Amino acid sequence: DLRLVPEKLGDPIRWSKPKKVFVNSMSDLFHEGVPDEYIEKVCRVMLAANWHTYQILTKRADRMAALLQGKLRGAAKAPHIWWGVSVENRKHGLPRILKLRSARPTVAFLSIEPLLEDLGNFSLSGIHWVIVGGESGPGARPMPREWVCDVRDQCRQAGVPFFFKQWGGVRKRETGRRLDGRTYDEFPDVICRKYTYA
Repeated sequence: DLRLVPEKLGDPIRWSKPKKVFVNSMSDLFHEGVPDEYIEKVCRVMLAANWHTYQILTKRADRMAALLQGKLRGAAKAPHIWWGVSVENRKHGLPRILKLRSARPTVAFLSIEPLLEDLGNFSLSGIHWVIVGGESGPGARPMPREWVCDVRDQCRQAGVPFFFKQWGGVRKRETGRRLDGRTYDEFPDVICRKYTYA
């Protein structure tokens, strides 16, 4: 069940140390049950507490794009607020990229996780970061290396940072997150300037 927690909205303002905040990590800010007014309040907090970096991920790209081009235009232009869509396959995922691109946020990203099929060639114009990962847990479907390498190579050609999260599977700790002998922990330039990574 969807549950709004307005009492938690002010938390980022109380955090003095800069953080990376995955907003609504277990749900979707643009769920049809979340009122526009609540989403606007979330954005006002993110704009006020601008020493953090926020990542917002949705499968409801239509609603997000409409709001980013309207009431949330200011939040769309903020470089510390990153707007992303889930891309699991061609049928549902690729159209979300078009919607995200149409909103023209300052930082747009794709979460290609779980990658369930070969996506083929697709445009990365207007995209600033790509995350790829396999499905995990019981019944996880395998993710062939070729699918991952194809996305990575398209990112290289487009100059888009690529982050490989995991191979997935039933025992994801054992399968790890190395691709062709290395890990990929690339981030958009905006966060590389803001944080130092060990």
